[in-house]
Amino acid sequence: MLNRIKSYMMPIAMAMGIILHKYMNTMSFLTPYLIVIMLLITYCNISLKNIRFTRLHLWLILIQTIGSIIAYILLLPVHPLIAQGAMVCIFAPTATSAPVITGMLGGNVASLTAYSLLSNMVVVIIAPIIFSFTGEINAESFSHSVWIVFQKVFLLLFLPFFGALVLQKYLPRVHYEIQKAKGLSFYLWSIALIIITGKTVQFILDQKSTSYIIEVSIALSALILCVSQFLIGRRIGSVYKDTVAGGQGLGQKNTILAIWMAQTYLNPISSIGPGAYVLWQNIVNSYQVWRNRKSM
Repeated sequence: MLNRIKSYMMPIAMAMGIILHKYMNTMSFLTPYLIVIMLLITYCNISLKNIRFTRLHLWLILIQTIGSIIAYILLLPVHPLIAQGAMVCIFAPTATSAPVITGMLGGNVASLTAYSLLSNMVVVIIAPIIFSFTGEINAESFSHSVWIVFQKVFLLLFLPFFGALVLQKYLPRVHYEIQKAKGLSFYLWSIALIIITGKTVQFILDQKSTSYIIEVSIALSALILCVSQFLIGRRIGSVYKDTVAGGQGLGQKNTILAIWMAQTYLNPISSIGPGAYVLWQNIVNSYQVWRNRKSM
Protein backbone atom coordinates (compact mmCIF):
# COMPACT_ATOMS: atom_id res chain seq x y z
CA MET A 1 0.00 0.00 0.00
CA LEU A 2 2.84 2.39 0.93
CA ASN A 3 4.65 1.74 -2.36
CA ARG A 4 1.41 2.36 -4.25
CA ILE A 5 0.95 5.70 -2.48
CA LYS A 6 4.56 6.64 -3.31
CA SER A 7 3.89 6.01 -6.99
CA TYR A 8 1.16 8.66 -6.96
CA MET A 9 2.77 11.03 -4.48
CA MET A 10 3.85 13.62 -7.04
CA PRO A 11 0.34 14.34 -8.41
CA ILE A 12 -1.08 14.10 -4.87
CA ALA A 13 1.44 16.63 -3.54
CA MET A 14 0.85 19.02 -6.45
CA ALA A 15 -2.93 18.73 -6.06
CA MET A 16 -2.66 19.47 -2.34
CA GLY A 17 -0.50 22.49 -3.09
CA ILE A 18 -3.11 23.81 -5.53
CA ILE A 19 -5.99 23.24 -3.09
CA LEU A 20 -4.16 24.72 -0.09
CA HIS A 21 -2.39 27.54 -1.97
CA LYS A 22 -3.77 30.23 0.36
CA TYR A 23 -1.83 28.79 3.28
CA MET A 24 1.46 27.98 1.55
CA ASN A 25 2.98 31.48 1.80
CA THR A 26 3.05 31.15 5.58
CA MET A 27 4.94 27.83 5.21
CA SER A 28 7.36 28.89 2.46
CA PHE A 29 10.10 29.65 5.02
CA LEU A 30 10.42 25.86 5.50
CA THR A 31 11.60 25.20 1.92
CA PRO A 32 15.33 26.02 2.36
CA TYR A 33 15.43 23.95 5.57
CA LEU A 34 13.86 20.99 3.78
CA ILE A 35 16.44 21.32 0.98
CA VAL A 36 19.30 21.40 3.49
CA ILE A 37 18.06 18.26 5.27
CA MET A 38 17.55 16.39 1.98
CA LEU A 39 21.06 17.30 0.82
CA LEU A 40 22.56 16.34 4.18
CA ILE A 41 20.98 12.88 3.93
CA THR A 42 22.26 12.56 0.36
CA TYR A 43 25.83 13.62 1.22
CA CYS A 44 25.93 11.28 4.22
CA ASN A 45 25.32 8.45 1.75
CA ILE A 46 28.17 9.53 -0.55
CA SER A 47 31.62 7.99 -0.17
CA LEU A 48 34.29 10.51 -1.22
CA LYS A 49 36.65 7.61 -1.90
CA ASN A 50 34.46 6.61 -4.85
CA ILE A 51 34.24 10.12 -6.33
CA ARG A 52 36.04 10.27 -9.69
CA PHE A 53 35.58 13.21 -12.07
CA THR A 54 35.81 12.55 -15.81
CA ARG A 55 35.67 14.41 -19.12
CA LEU A 56 31.98 13.56 -19.33
CA HIS A 57 31.38 15.56 -16.16
CA LEU A 58 33.24 18.53 -17.67
CA TRP A 59 31.00 18.53 -20.76
CA LEU A 60 27.85 18.23 -18.65
CA ILE A 61 28.85 21.07 -16.33
CA LEU A 62 29.64 23.32 -19.31
CA ILE A 63 26.16 22.69 -20.73
CA GLN A 64 24.58 23.29 -17.32
CA THR A 65 26.30 26.66 -16.87
CA ILE A 66 27.02 28.10 -20.31
CA GLY A 67 23.89 26.51 -21.82
CA SER A 68 21.69 28.27 -19.25
CA ILE A 69 23.22 31.65 -20.15
CA ILE A 70 22.83 31.06 -23.90
CA ALA A 71 19.18 30.02 -23.44
CA TYR A 72 18.52 33.18 -21.43
CA ILE A 73 20.11 35.45 -24.05
CA LEU A 74 18.27 33.78 -26.96
CA LEU A 75 14.86 33.85 -25.26
CA LEU A 76 15.12 37.30 -23.66
CA PRO A 77 13.85 39.08 -26.84
CA VAL A 78 10.85 36.69 -26.86
CA HIS A 79 9.88 37.39 -23.22
CA PRO A 80 11.91 37.89 -19.99
CA LEU A 81 9.79 35.39 -18.02
CA ILE A 82 10.26 32.65 -20.62
CA ALA A 83 14.00 33.39 -20.62
CA GLN A 84 14.23 33.17 -16.83
CA GLY A 85 12.18 29.97 -16.67
CA ALA A 86 14.33 28.29 -19.34
CA MET A 87 17.57 29.43 -17.75
CA VAL A 88 16.80 27.99 -14.32
CA CYS A 89 15.62 24.69 -15.89
CA ILE A 90 19.08 24.24 -17.39
CA PHE A 91 21.13 25.75 -14.57
CA ALA A 92 19.55 23.65 -11.79
CA PRO A 93 21.89 20.94 -10.43
CA THR A 94 21.26 17.21 -10.68
CA ALA A 95 18.49 15.80 -8.48
CA THR A 96 19.43 14.04 -5.26
CA SER A 97 17.30 11.09 -6.41
CA ALA A 98 19.11 10.76 -9.76
CA PRO A 99 21.51 8.02 -8.55
CA VAL A 100 18.48 5.87 -7.62
CA ILE A 101 16.99 6.11 -11.12
CA THR A 102 20.44 5.57 -12.65
CA GLY A 103 20.78 2.33 -10.68
CA MET A 104 17.31 1.19 -11.78
CA LEU A 105 18.34 1.78 -15.40
CA GLY A 106 21.59 -0.17 -14.98
CA GLY A 107 23.79 2.92 -15.23
CA ASN A 108 27.01 3.94 -13.51
CA VAL A 109 25.81 5.14 -10.09
CA ALA A 110 29.30 6.21 -8.95
CA SER A 111 29.71 8.43 -12.02
CA LEU A 112 26.31 10.05 -11.53
CA THR A 113 26.97 10.59 -7.82
CA ALA A 114 30.22 12.36 -8.64
CA TYR A 115 28.48 14.63 -11.12
CA SER A 116 25.64 15.35 -8.69
CA LEU A 117 28.17 16.59 -6.15
CA LEU A 118 30.05 18.61 -8.79
CA SER A 119 26.91 20.25 -10.22
CA ASN A 120 25.79 21.38 -6.76
CA MET A 121 29.20 22.83 -5.88
CA VAL A 122 29.39 24.71 -9.19
CA VAL A 123 25.98 26.27 -8.52
CA VAL A 124 27.38 27.63 -5.24
CA ILE A 125 30.07 29.48 -7.22
CA ILE A 126 28.17 30.49 -10.37
CA ALA A 127 24.66 31.25 -9.05
CA PRO A 128 25.58 34.58 -7.38
CA ILE A 129 26.99 35.90 -10.67
CA ILE A 130 24.20 34.62 -12.93
CA PHE A 131 21.35 35.80 -10.70
CA SER A 132 23.01 39.17 -10.14
CA PHE A 133 22.85 39.77 -13.90
CA THR A 134 19.50 38.13 -14.68
CA GLY A 135 17.59 38.29 -11.40
CA GLU A 136 15.38 40.83 -9.72
CA ILE A 137 17.38 41.49 -6.56
CA ASN A 138 17.04 44.62 -4.46
CA ALA A 139 20.71 45.56 -4.05
CA GLU A 140 22.75 48.76 -4.03
CA SER A 141 25.41 47.47 -6.43
CA PHE A 142 26.47 44.43 -8.45
CA SER A 143 28.89 43.30 -5.73
CA HIS A 144 26.16 43.66 -3.12
CA SER A 145 23.82 41.63 -5.32
CA VAL A 146 26.45 38.88 -5.67
CA TRP A 147 26.93 38.81 -1.90
CA ILE A 148 23.17 38.55 -1.21
CA VAL A 149 22.84 35.50 -3.46
CA PHE A 150 26.12 33.92 -2.34
CA GLN A 151 25.17 33.93 1.36
CA LYS A 152 21.94 31.98 0.87
CA VAL A 153 23.15 29.61 -1.85
CA PHE A 154 26.42 28.89 -0.03
CA LEU A 155 24.63 27.99 3.18
CA LEU A 156 21.98 26.02 1.33
CA LEU A 157 24.28 23.86 -0.80
CA PHE A 158 27.70 23.82 0.90
CA LEU A 159 26.64 23.59 4.56
CA PRO A 160 25.04 20.11 4.17
CA PHE A 161 28.20 18.83 2.42
CA PHE A 162 30.48 20.24 5.11
CA GLY A 163 28.12 18.96 7.82
CA ALA A 164 28.21 15.43 6.38
CA LEU A 165 32.03 15.44 6.46
CA VAL A 166 32.10 16.68 10.07
CA LEU A 167 29.57 14.06 11.18
CA GLN A 168 31.47 11.27 9.44
CA LYS A 169 34.71 12.23 11.17
CA TYR A 170 33.58 13.25 14.66
CA LEU A 171 30.10 11.75 15.10
CA PRO A 172 30.13 8.51 13.07
CA ARG A 173 27.14 7.08 14.97
CA VAL A 174 24.97 10.08 14.04
CA HIS A 175 26.30 9.86 10.48
CA TYR A 176 25.28 6.20 10.32
CA GLU A 177 21.77 6.92 11.64
CA ILE A 178 21.30 9.63 9.00
CA GLN A 179 22.43 7.17 6.34
CA LYS A 180 19.72 4.74 7.46
CA ALA A 181 17.10 7.49 7.22
CA LYS A 182 17.62 8.07 3.49
CA GLY A 183 13.99 7.10 2.84
CA LEU A 184 13.00 10.26 4.72
CA SER A 185 14.10 12.36 1.74
CA PHE A 186 11.07 11.23 -0.25
CA TYR A 187 8.64 12.55 2.35
CA LEU A 188 10.57 15.81 2.75
CA TRP A 189 10.48 16.21 -1.04
CA SER A 190 6.72 15.68 -1.00
CA ILE A 191 6.20 18.35 1.66
CA ALA A 192 8.44 20.78 -0.23
CA LEU A 193 6.53 20.08 -3.46
CA ILE A 194 3.23 20.90 -1.74
CA ILE A 195 4.61 24.21 -0.46
CA ILE A 196 6.23 25.41 -3.68
CA THR A 197 3.27 24.33 -5.83
CA GLY A 198 0.92 26.29 -3.60
CA LYS A 199 3.22 29.31 -3.61
CA THR A 200 3.46 29.25 -7.42
CA VAL A 201 -0.33 29.07 -7.76
CA GLN A 202 -0.70 32.01 -5.39
CA PHE A 203 1.80 34.06 -7.42
CA ILE A 204 -0.25 33.40 -10.56
CA LEU A 205 -3.52 34.38 -8.88
CA ASP A 206 -1.98 37.56 -7.45
CA GLN A 207 -1.00 38.85 -10.88
CA LYS A 208 -2.75 42.11 -11.78
CA SER A 209 -2.76 41.26 -15.48
CA THR A 210 -2.96 37.54 -16.14
CA SER A 211 -1.25 36.30 -19.30
CA TYR A 212 -1.87 32.59 -19.57
CA ILE A 213 -0.15 32.50 -22.98
CA ILE A 214 3.17 33.38 -21.32
CA GLU A 215 2.63 30.86 -18.53
CA VAL A 216 1.78 28.06 -20.96
CA SER A 217 4.81 29.04 -23.04
CA ILE A 218 7.05 28.73 -19.97
CA ALA A 219 5.67 25.25 -19.26
CA LEU A 220 6.09 24.14 -22.88
CA SER A 221 9.65 25.47 -23.04
CA ALA A 222 10.35 23.39 -19.91
CA LEU A 223 9.07 20.31 -21.78
CA ILE A 224 11.38 20.97 -24.74
CA LEU A 225 14.35 21.59 -22.45
CA CYS A 226 13.62 18.49 -20.37
CA VAL A 227 13.55 16.11 -23.35
CA SER A 228 16.52 17.88 -24.97
CA GLN A 229 18.71 17.62 -21.87
CA PHE A 230 17.99 13.93 -21.41
CA LEU A 231 18.79 13.24 -25.09
CA ILE A 232 21.91 15.45 -25.18
CA GLY A 233 23.19 13.96 -21.92
CA ARG A 234 22.70 10.43 -23.21
CA ARG A 235 24.39 11.30 -26.50
CA ILE A 236 27.46 12.74 -24.79
CA GLY A 237 27.45 9.90 -22.26
CA SER A 238 27.48 7.31 -25.03
CA VAL A 239 30.79 8.74 -26.26
CA TYR A 240 32.31 7.93 -22.87
CA LYS A 241 30.37 4.65 -22.49
CA ASP A 242 28.32 6.20 -19.70
CA THR A 243 25.00 6.75 -21.46
CA VAL A 244 22.58 6.48 -18.54
CA ALA A 245 24.62 8.64 -16.14
CA GLY A 246 25.01 11.27 -18.86
CA GLY A 247 21.27 11.44 -19.48
CA GLN A 248 20.25 11.47 -15.82
CA GLY A 249 23.02 13.88 -14.84
CA LEU A 250 21.94 16.52 -17.34
CA GLY A 251 18.21 15.80 -17.54
CA GLN A 252 17.08 14.94 -14.00
CA LYS A 253 17.08 18.19 -12.04
CA ASN A 254 16.75 19.18 -8.42
CA THR A 255 13.45 20.91 -9.21
CA ILE A 256 12.71 21.83 -5.58
CA LEU A 257 15.94 23.84 -5.49
CA ALA A 258 15.26 25.25 -8.96
CA ILE A 259 11.79 26.50 -7.98
CA TRP A 260 13.16 28.00 -4.76
CA MET A 261 15.88 29.85 -6.71
CA ALA A 262 13.34 31.14 -9.23
CA GLN A 263 10.95 32.33 -6.52
CA THR A 264 13.79 33.91 -4.52
CA TYR A 265 15.98 35.60 -7.15
CA LEU A 266 13.91 35.79 -10.36
CA ASN A 267 10.37 36.82 -11.18
CA PRO A 268 8.27 34.29 -9.19
CA ILE A 269 6.18 33.49 -12.28
CA SER A 270 9.30 32.03 -13.92
CA SER A 271 9.10 29.21 -11.33
CA ILE A 272 6.36 27.74 -13.54
CA GLY A 273 9.27 26.48 -15.68
CA PRO A 274 10.91 24.22 -13.09
CA GLY A 275 7.44 23.53 -11.66
CA ALA A 276 6.36 22.03 -14.99
CA TYR A 277 9.78 20.33 -15.25
CA VAL A 278 8.79 18.25 -12.21
CA LEU A 279 6.02 16.68 -14.26
CA TRP A 280 8.00 16.30 -17.50
CA GLN A 281 11.06 14.63 -15.93
CA ASN A 282 8.90 12.21 -13.97
CA ILE A 283 7.14 11.20 -17.20
CA VAL A 284 10.53 10.69 -18.90
CA ASN A 285 11.88 8.68 -15.96
CA SER A 286 8.74 6.54 -15.76
CA TYR A 287 9.00 5.76 -19.47
CA GLN A 288 12.72 4.89 -19.16
CA VAL A 289 12.14 2.56 -16.21
CA TRP A 290 9.18 0.90 -17.99
CA ARG A 291 11.19 0.40 -21.19
CA ASN A 292 14.19 -0.95 -19.24
CA ARG A 293 12.04 -3.48 -17.37
CA LYS A 294 10.29 -4.50 -20.59
CA SER A 295 13.60 -5.29 -22.27
CA MET A 296 14.82 -7.43 -19.35
